[in-house]
Amino acid sequence: MFDIKTASAIIAMREGGKILAKIVRELAHFAKAGMTTKALDREAERLMTEYDVIPSFKGYRGFPAVICTSVNEEIVHAIPGERVLMDGDLLKIDCGIIHRGLHTDHAVAVLIGTPSPEVRKFSGHVEQAMYKGIEQVKPGNKIGDIGSAVQHYVESQGYSIVRDFIGHGIGKNLHEPPEIPNYGKKGHGPALIPGMTICIEPIVAMGGRYAKTLPDGWTAVTQDGSFACQFEHTILVTENGHEILTKV
Repeated sequence: MFDIKTASAIIAMREGGKILAKIVRELAHFAKAGMTTKALDREAERLMTEYDVIPSFKGYRGFPAVICTSVNEEIVHAIPGERVLMDGDLLKIDCGIIHRGLHTDHAVAVLIGTPSPEVRKFSGHVEQAMYKGIEQVKPGNKIGDIGSAVQHYVESQGYSIVRDFIGHGIGKNLHEPPEIPNYGKKGHGPALIPGMTICIEPIVAMGGRYAKTLPDGWTAVTQDGSFACQFEHTILVTENGHEILTKV
């Protein structure tokens, strides 16, 4: 059973999405070579206080920080700490907030300093894969249409979908049905219905698709050490198509 949002819930999520987009944009501009990922987390917490919103991640299943700051071979869920950002790094900032009792979730990849042409190209393709998936969001289309579009584009560029991690529904809870895989078959899976709110988040590796979790119990890295990338938007299914809620 999927949670179809009321008009008032949609207004609240639209407000929250715009706030979250501003926070993530400010964090992306704040991130610089020489700073620790912990410093970025502190800035995220300061911004959430300024915007009067609650972090979705802190305390979620015991997660100790406000944002996830995955760098290079770190795929997702990296805990901010003493890792120092270096020139050429590929940083993924994943952030969620609660506004008026409802969650929104947003992630971007940030190129630190002067990355290699290959890494810059990789990041651009993963962002494009997200928009390929978003283009499939309209009433009557299926979850499989989203995954198929993402998978086809990613694999056509020579990269791998990390299948351990997928998108999800969102609203009263950070993670709700339906699951939104980044792979699949066109025409398969549940139908998209107006009022659904979902997160589309391609999670991609430059090399092989296999992941392992570090001893901290959170940080996932590529088994082969290749760079990984993530982008994410919270999307509303509308009567005529879709609306990206996490956009300024």
